Amino acid sequence: MSRIAHADHPIKSPLDDDSVRQLLDHGISRADARVLDLGCGGGEWLLRALSAGPRVRAEGVDISEEALAQAREAASSGSLQERLVLHHASAADFTSPHPFDLVLSVGAAHAFGGLLPTLAAAREHLAPGGRVLVGDGFWEKEPSPEAVEMLGDFADLATTLDRVAADGWTPVHGHVSTRRELDDYEWACWGSLASWALDHRDDPDSSEALATAATRRSEWLRVYRDTWSFVCLVLRRTSD
Repeated sequence: MSRIAHADHPIKSPLDDDSVRQLLDHGISRADARVLDLGCGGGEWLLRALSAGPRVRAEGVDISEEALAQAREAASSGSLQERLVLHHASAADFTSPHPFDLVLSVGAAHAFGGLLPTLAAAREHLAPGGRVLVGDGFWEKEPSPEAVEMLGDFADLATTLDRVAADGWTPVHGHVSTRRELDDYEWACWGSLASWALDHRDDPDSSEALATAATRRSEWLRVYRDTWSFVCLVLRRTSD
């Protein structure tokens, strides 16, 4: 269902293409950068990073074989496969013999147990002077108990940045998703899933997909639309 839901929004976070491009522009500081995505999914960020320059090399880690297969197919169709290495492994357990100039983890903090554990994992892979591009949620307004139970125990934006700084990181760029990006993401996901269900009425999963789309759309509109937001940060280690 996730693959279908993201058919019209391959970046699995509330970001438009221009925001993704700008974040990568600030994250990739070398023409020959080595990039790692911890929890790469279908490789959407890595493919964009590789397209940014002919000398960029990229590696991705994910536990989903299906997602990695999609990444391989997309890289092959774009003639990027020679500069892309994919690992079927847990992002939290991944090790590499070499460091990376940019470590990505956008919308995958749950795999590590939160934002700061994600940064701790990224730190282990970072070359001196390298950068981390991380994306996670925050509460723009005081959430309801139902919203916290549904999405997680996030902080507000200022507290989130304070925690990142106290952990030894300095932001060098950032992007808070706009209302349009947030709404476009939700409309795209649940609209794509609903459209698939209506176009495949004879499929045994059609009813479940349509019900899921309706439930998720209602949760967004009634529970967290006015309180939850998303921030991406490009970070450097303060001690470097």
